[in-house]
Amino acid sequence: MVLRIMFFALMAVGLVGFGTVAWISTRPPPPPPHVAAPPPPAKVAVLGAARPLRAGSLLKPEDLAAKEILVSDRSDDMSADTPDARRALSGAMVRRSLSAGEPIRPSDVMRPGDHGFLAAVLQPGMRAVTVAVDATTGAAGLIWPGDRVDLILTQTIQAAAMPLGHRVAAETVLSNVRVIAIDQQLVQGADANQSDNQARTVTLEVTQEQAVSVSVATRLGRLSLSVRSADAGNNVAASRDTTWAVDVSPALGAEPPPHQQDTLRVYSGSGDAKEFKF
Repeated sequence: MVLRIMFFALMAVGLVGFGTVAWISTRPPPPPPHVAAPPPPAKVAVLGAARPLRAGSLLKPEDLAAKEILVSDRSDDMSADTPDARRALSGAMVRRSLSAGEPIRPSDVMRPGDHGFLAAVLQPGMRAVTVAVDATTGAAGLIWPGDRVDLILTQTIQAAAMPLGHRVAAETVLSNVRVIAIDQQLVQGADANQSDNQARTVTLEVTQEQAVSVSVATRLGRLSLSVRSADAGNNVAASRDTTWAVDVSPALGAEPPPHQQDTLRVYSGSGDAKEFKF
């Protein structure tokens, strides 16, 4: 009797174990543990060319662009994209042609103030002449190295015999000349701490004859700059047409109205009177 009970107990345990195994085998496998995606590779923004740049051109702010590269691909001679780095490259001369997006390295440029900069940037037979301008006459900071400008002379003629409309005149001294430097970067002994309202300098690329004309113009009156279109070409001929004050304001050459005229009445011996207006 005892053996029979033990037999049925073992049979029950076996059936329970078999059922458990069968139930487990029919269940779906547990999901695999979650694996986090690897982080993206670290990148850094370096300064590069915003467009194709020819050798000998002068860098403007719009020529610079940020280029993202892998940190592992960055070399020590690549400059991070920072405001200071952009300012340092503005006005620099490109030593070799660069393609769009190519990083700009220090060896690719020559900065104003570097030894040999003027000799490298000037065209054969040309000269460099520096003129002083203020924030207004210098186009309020909108002129950059590489731009082409006209140099305009405005002068006041101190001669009482000259008509009022011909005492102020303006004329173009230089036409379509290239700017090769801004501020006092190329002037020996310049004061780097000058305030913004003080006169600054613009260095122009001119012929020898034009350099002499500029030297005279600086003693005659006020010089101002006018920016030309980018497709103005390389013609450097100057227009000598003079604009007088009366050309701008015809009122300077008009006769004063009658109520502003003085009248002188002169009597003759016979009692007749004559009036003279002046």
